[in-house]
Amino acid sequence: MVEPESGRIVFETPELLAEEDLWTDDGAEDHAGWHCVSTNPFPCPADGCGFVAEFMTAAHLILVWEERDDPNLLRHAERAKKVGRNPHVVEYEPGFGPSASYYAWEAAGRPVHGIRKK
Repeated sequence: MVEPESGRIVFETPELLAEEDLWTDDGAEDHAGWHCVSTNPFPCPADGCGFVAEFMTAAHLILVWEERDDPNLLRHAERAKKVGRNPHVVEYEPGFGPSASYYAWEAAGRPVHGIRKK
């Protein structure tokens, strides 16, 4: 009997990456007045992506929390501080850019950059 082994996916052609779209928060909720973490600018770590963030983001969306003292907001701000990004909790304004609720992002499986089109 052969024991099952874990596998991995290897993309042989870069064309597969072109089929990805950025994840979006499907909620139509306006996050004005929620809270986010402003940071020093930092580049998206994905190969070939020129996006530069000035807030804690996921899939290029500013992560927002309803409460300023949410434990997850504070934990992420602490992580940003440890890597020298100079975090500050600020009130989110739609002019900052598109946003996503931290908890909607978690419920979606915590996508980081893009997900494949459906």
